[in-house]
Amino acid sequence: MKKYLLEVNNMTETIKNWVNICVLKNQEILLLNRQHDNFPGWIPPGGKVEFPESFFEAALRELKEETGLTALNLELKGISGFTNSIGNERFVFYDFLCTQFTGELSTSDEGEPKWWNLKDIDKIPMQDEIRKRLPLYLRKGSFESINYWDDNKKCISENKTILFD
Repeated sequence: MKKYLLEVNNMTETIKNWVNICVLKNQEILLLNRQHDNFPGWIPPGGKVEFPESFFEAALRELKEETGLTALNLELKGISGFTNSIGNERFVFYDFLCTQFTGELSTSDEGEPKWWNLKDIDKIPMQDEIRKRLPLYLRKGSFESINYWDDNKKCISENKTILFD
């Protein structure tokens, strides 16, 4: 993974790029049961952007690696992430929607994939930040949802979400 450094007002910012893919089939969403590291729970497929691949290439690769599916369409729905002002770092997630795909589901090291009914999102064990972001993929238009991380308290201190139609 390549880190991008941005110099602003003599302050260096580290930017790390990731992709998330919301896969929909009829009224179901595909999620992975992630049970490793500090972020367990059901999540959309996704992962790090490997330099020098494009964001769309990363989304195609991550979806295939984690689920066995090949996306036939990808729509960039929004940008989300975390900003840590103390650490001068930004984690940027490029959020894609996929509604057409081929292939058979397979399990990866990232977790077992499962189709969930959209009406059950509130009952699925997942991180609050992901639960709040999932409906943004489903609406018309695009979005930006940035979480400001409090490195001292180890939690999100503020969220700014902007919706575009």
